Amino acid sequence: MAEPTIDAAVFAELQATAGEDFARELVDTFLEEAPPMLTALRSAYAAGTAEAFRRSAHSLKSNASTFGASGLAALARDLELQGLAATRAEALDALEAEYARVVPALKALRDG
Repeated sequence: MAEPTIDAAVFAELQATAGEDFARELVDTFLEEAPPMLTALRSAYAAGTAEAFRRSAHSLKSNASTFGASGLAALARDLELQGLAATRAEALDALEAEYARVVPALKALRDG
């Protein structure tokens, strides 16, 4: 069985701790900020700027973890730990594809 895009227990815990309204705001913020993070990651990869690459991957990992997007978080963590030198373009493609899976799942949870 495939791993769920969003861990429902993690998302429910976020709602319980932060409140449903604030959780919705966090989702909206993530959906606004993640595309520029992905762009920054891709740009850092193309430019060969290792520190910017690591920071972007770290930010994506942390934000994805907040919502229980464990697949996205794991891919970002791998990029962060591998670093620029060990990363191939296919890994960035996989990260972007997983983000594309996360978006509708998060929107569905946000909208109840």
